[in-house]
Amino acid sequence: MRLFLHKLAHWEYWPFTIVYIPIYFLWAYYALKAKTIFFFNASNPGMKNGGFIMDSKKEIYDLIPKKYYPATELVKEGTSFAAVKTVLEESTIVFPLIAKPDIGLRGSAVKKIHTIEELEQYHDKANFDYLLQELIPYENEIGIFYVRFPHEDKGRLTGIVSKEYLTVTGDGISSIRELLQKNKRHALQLKALEKEYKEALSKVLDKGELKNLVPYGNHCRGTKFTDASHLISPKLQETINEMCLQIPGFYFGRMDLMYESLASLEQGKNFALVELNGAASEPTHIYDPAHSIFFAWKELARHISYMFEISIANNKRGIPFLSHKEGMVQYRLHLEQNNKIVHF
Repeated sequence: MRLFLHKLAHWEYWPFTIVYIPIYFLWAYYALKAKTIFFFNASNPGMKNGGFIMDSKKEIYDLIPKKYYPATELVKEGTSFAAVKTVLEESTIVFPLIAKPDIGLRGSAVKKIHTIEELEQYHDKANFDYLLQELIPYENEIGIFYVRFPHEDKGRLTGIVSKEYLTVTGDGISSIRELLQKNKRHALQLKALEKEYKEALSKVLDKGELKNLVPYGNHCRGTKFTDASHLISPKLQETINEMCLQIPGFYFGRMDLMYESLASLEQGKNFALVELNGAASEPTHIYDPAHSIFFAWKELARHISYMFEISIANNKRGIPFLSHKEGMVQYRLHLEQNNKIVHF
């Protein structure tokens, strides 16, 4: 009941379908103007379906110069594990590594893999294409939203979110499980963490010892999001523009990246892309606990308006919208994929 009331009082935990109710009306308005609900595919012509549904992460990585993202290998569903080991041996990827669905859903089925045995367990369970990815060595993670209209030579940064991983600090007395229960945000993840870590949560950490239980920045997995839009600077915009202008057909979306320091990031050094998200991107700085639901609605509306305007501009330049028939096919495939990943 304590956790239920906490979720009820903090909109950041509300179901997606509830938070987006006002946005559905805005989407309907734009769909009427565009004469299709599938206008989004024209927002990013370089990505399948604009990066909204059924977009392959590997195909998106292939658009990006390799210097900007970690070594990544695709494993197709049905591949033998012997073939997976061969792929791993021939790549530069070593343990620990990240395994994640090629077509993902809000961090579901993303795992840090430490051994070949863990990888085999993941492989045997995965009924979808997945990626093996080199672990990025930097400690800090942020999400940067980028918008560029087709007539513009340069884009702009419209929001930044910083991410605080689900980490506990030992006191020399409490178990990891007890430490988690002391923090409502962490306690909400206890059921999932019990399933993953089992009896390891009974361990007592030394005083001051840190334990990162979810080593990737996903809000649904307990990461705290903080609005860091104040970090937007001319130098950072220049660096991000330099990268984004090398990505064919990319105009709208959020890049999640890890970096060593803000100073090095501004200089375009010591950072790596975790992922590049297209039309389905959220301006995730809205999930800062300090922001109201009204702020969230305003920012969601602002960014969907950007996406609509970019889509219309690209359509006028010859980029066709998805037909209703093809759009519905893609949507059904999207639901099937989500069902696989959610039940992983």
